[in-house]
Amino acid sequence: MNKTGLETVQERLMHSLVSFLLIGLTTTSVLAKPHQRNASSRQVGTRTVLVLGDSLSAGYGLSRADAYPALLAEKAAAAGERVHIINAGVSGDTTAGAVRRLPNLLHNHHIDVLLIELGINDAFRGIPVAQIEANLQRIIDQTRARYPTVQIVIAGMQLPNYSQEDYLTAFGALYVELARRNHAELVPFLLERVIGNPSLNLPDLIHPNARGQSVLAANVWPALEAALRKSKQS
Repeated sequence: MNKTGLETVQERLMHSLVSFLLIGLTTTSVLAKPHQRNASSRQVGTRTVLVLGDSLSAGYGLSRADAYPALLAEKAAAAGERVHIINAGVSGDTTAGAVRRLPNLLHNHHIDVLLIELGINDAFRGIPVAQIEANLQRIIDQTRARYPTVQIVIAGMQLPNYSQEDYLTAFGALYVELARRNHAELVPFLLERVIGNPSLNLPDLIHPNARGQSVLAANVWPALEAALRKSKQS
């Protein structure tokens, strides 16, 4: 993409995303504390879910207990699933940043399910869709190299109201293709019913509030539940 084309994409992203989708361009990190990866650190029958994401996962502006990963743990318990969820969400993170963080996370935790919620900050920066997809594929490949039976859940994003040839349409489509190619569970649109709804977002109208995070958990749970079922069989 030439300089003029990139500037055009960035301008459109600025106008179309800032009021809706800009995900925490701050440096605040909300990382799970690492623990020793050994048999004694995991209860028998308990599966570990690593949530690798940005501020949507980190619960920007909220208590960790109000972020959707914690709410997923509650849903799992209610369904009779013994699950330990690690919230490795970092506000402002990109797919490239997650690639750099991943090795330490894989070293410190035995992973049964990987939930990936990344990419919107890349789109805001006008990173080529092919590069975003390549980074996400690298995350999946590295995790499966370490834990071959890991189940993958991909939280997709959609950026509507653009033509089929548009960058933003290609961005939304990459999640569908990534899930198909990797036999992963897909959350079609993480922000379904939340985006643009003042009652479900913080005053910045960018980040979900506690009620909005509850909706995110409801959006993610069917895909995570399916992945947990598969992990029992692997």
